[in-house]
Amino acid sequence: MRKRPRILVSNDDGIRAPGLLALAEALCAVGEVAVVAPERNWSAVGHTKTMHKPLRASEVALLEGVTAYQTNGSPSDCVALAVLGLVGQPLDLVVAGINEGANVGTDILYSGTFAAAAEGTIAGISAFAISLDTSVSAGPSHNYRQAARFAARLAQQLLDMPDSRPWLLNVNVPDVPDGQLQGVEITRLGQRIYQDALVERLDPRGRRYYWIGGPVPGGVIEAGTDIGALAASRISVTPVRLDLTDHARLDELRTLDLSLFQEEAD
Repeated sequence: MRKRPRILVSNDDGIRAPGLLALAEALCAVGEVAVVAPERNWSAVGHTKTMHKPLRASEVALLEGVTAYQTNGSPSDCVALAVLGLVGQPLDLVVAGINEGANVGTDILYSGTFAAAAEGTIAGISAFAISLDTSVSAGPSHNYRQAARFAARLAQQLLDMPDSRPWLLNVNVPDVPDGQLQGVEITRLGQRIYQDALVERLDPRGRRYYWIGGPVPGGVIEAGTDIGALAASRISVTPVRLDLTDHARLDELRTLDLSLFQEEAD
């Protein structure tokens, strides 16, 4: 009898987030699911690793038959704990989400959801992050179950693939009612437009403090990108690699005179 694959589920919205529950439920049909997730919201923390204090993990009741832990660590900490033995047996796949809100373009540099998936790939395990585009333009339905069904299908496809180097995928699903998705598109990362603003205020003792605020980020709607796919009500699946080297500009950089300077003789 073939052993069921072991799937780790994590997120950055916290252990009680509805997207996490929907995702874990759907993946139970694909394999043996374990959950390790933060005890609180860690949105936009990027790839944070905890090195200066102890990490704590406590078992929680989440779904029948699913081992689940909440931790005081970041999303990437959660995956590291699981990979290093917290959940017992080795893992076959890491799935992070379902995030409330899209993670497109350069969002992945900030996203704790994507960081959790990337931590799995760093450990040599295929992984994907999945987010639900809950922006006003996509509709307010919060249809996590539709996104979770797609996650289960994608998970099964990845697990059935021949052995190869680990995948790292970033997935975004439009928040539309059942039956209104317009397909699935393999995309590249698009251009996110941030409109951040510095908000300065005074506390009751007259000391300044700051918020980084501003409206919801926009994006360039361009064919072939994750942003373009969402605008067309299509699921976006983007393959990502952790090699951030700008290979196209290596030769250009070599034209600079960067040799070590020689001190002038006395």
